[in-house]
Amino acid sequence: MHAQELLKRLSLKNDTIVLDVRSGMEFNSGHIPGAIHAPNLKLLFNMAKLPEDKTTELVITCEHGPRAQMAQGVLSMYGYKNTTLLEGHMSGWRRAGLKIEK
Repeated sequence: MHAQELLKRLSLKNDTIVLDVRSGMEFNSGHIPGAIHAPNLKLLFNMAKLPEDKTTELVITCEHGPRAQMAQGVLSMYGYKNTTLLEGHMSGWRRAGLKIEK
């Protein structure tokens, strides 16, 4: 999903949820407003706070892509069917000058 499309969906207050799988230090340095922090280890051990509805749209991001791809695989194993990766990831979000929160 393109950053501008995600921004539009988030502004409409629909059910799209952003999962940020970066480390705590990365997340705390700035993340997409409203994102859920769900590092891969927490996902792997099923310790992340995820929506109960496994059809909820989840947009996964990390800094450059590989961790988000791994998270997408783990979420698929847990039965989440509606996952997508943020195109350009967090580095692209920042380059686009889009809002972050700390």
